[in-house]
Amino acid sequence: MAAQSIDEVIARLQSLDQSLPPSDGVRWFNRLYLDVTLAVRTYCRSGQLKAPPFLEQLDVYFGNRYFDAFDAAASGSDVPECWAPLFDARHDTGIAPLQFALAGMNAHISHDLAIGVVATCEALAIEPADNSPQHGDYDAVNIILKQTEAQTKQWLLTGAIKELDHAVAPVDDAVAIWSIERARDAAWIRAEVLWQLRGHPELTGTYLAVLDGTVGMEGRALLLPHAVSGRDPLLAGARWAESAVRSASSWLGHLLRP
Repeated sequence: MAAQSIDEVIARLQSLDQSLPPSDGVRWFNRLYLDVTLAVRTYCRSGQLKAPPFLEQLDVYFGNRYFDAFDAAASGSDVPECWAPLFDARHDTGIAPLQFALAGMNAHISHDLAIGVVATCEALAIEPADNSPQHGDYDAVNIILKQTEAQTKQWLLTGAIKELDHAVAPVDDAVAIWSIERARDAAWIRAEVLWQLRGHPELTGTYLAVLDGTVGMEGRALLLPHAVSGRDPLLAGARWAESAVRSASSWLGHLLRP
């Protein structure tokens, strides 16, 4: 059953945190996502929101996207390309906890978040505009998320390693510098593009298919079993593809705006 509130999202994340063993790479993404969602809930209840329903509804939709992918993998059903690297490699003992965590966040934010912004805006009959109060709330949590991300990353590089019964390769800076804030900024641009594409279902489908595949390629680069070098051709290709998607998103957004 889909979560109906941010409390239900957190409850399931906590349940998974308790049930997934250290040998399952999904556990490490789930831990980072749990910490991030707890931070978002705290902000939602701080009284600082300019458009209160938006951020919490977005977080609920967002959480359910992850649960859908998790349940699909558990049942042996097809998993979206963006999520496939994490679930395919979840038992690979050569991959560090931080790599698993960031591969999951990459799938969730770089692909799912834009779709969630559009779905939430449609439900609330609003537009994802740059100067909207909803965008203000969306951006306001970046500082909190940045702090949470830094703390959890440090734990994943140190404390999480102690829970494993095997050694893993060191994690290169090319993986460690992945940023929630930058990924969220790009996701909002994609949401604006998807909003403008609503009357063009064929183009929307093509855009989402390309995005799904691109994010999947990035995920596989983040999960290379050995330390990922900035000169690695797969990572370089993923970065190029991501840059192309961002450029296309920005160009399409300006082109399609009335």
